[in-house]
Amino acid sequence: MSQNDLVIANQTFPATRADINDALQALGSTNSGPSAPSTTYANMMWYDTTANILKIRAEANDAWINIGYLDQSLDTFKILDDTIVATTGGATTGLIGDQTTATWQSGTGTTESLVSPAKIKASVIANAPSYTQPTALDAVGTYAWCARTATGEFDYITQGASYSGSALVFSGIARSIGNAILPGSGTNPSGTWRAMGVMGQGFGGFNTRMCLFLRVS
Repeated sequence: MSQNDLVIANQTFPATRADINDALQALGSTNSGPSAPSTTYANMMWYDTTANILKIRAEANDAWINIGYLDQSLDTFKILDDTIVATTGGATTGLIGDQTTATWQSGTGTTESLVSPAKIKASVIANAPSYTQPTALDAVGTYAWCARTATGEFDYITQGASYSGSALVFSGIARSIGNAILPGSGTNPSGTWRAMGVMGQGFGGFNTRMCLFLRVS
């Protein structure tokens, strides 16, 4: 560790040589020391041995700018948290560091930065659309067993097809002792319904066919 004012005074030769050596040692050690050099210059480097931070003096020679952390135990250079990433022109493009969980949850920030899996999870949960399972009869998103009167033998219920509620009735089935199938008949549902199954069997003429339907609108 060595620091020097980097000014070689007009003095005797032995003192001059010692002053030069001190100045070179200061430069060679990046002006390292537990406190800042007493004499500073614009763009001067200083390694703060107390904080283990490598610094550079601002061009206005009025402040120290932190460059990075030198981990002396692991012999590793570490980038400081919240280090700004910029273009060669100085425009900010990102941030090497973490942002608050609230910033991620808002989903509106545009600054690129590091983020933990926990904060991503919190952001996803915070911005997930809310959903309430509908339970009322005839509500959009509910299922119903409905019957439809066919107009002919081949007027089947097609899986995935949409049907107007006015063409359906809430229904159910029962089987008699003689194995006759007896469809129930209720009111017409509202809106549009999608067939969640298929009924491709029927008899000639008009007859009732039933299936599970989902109200989609």
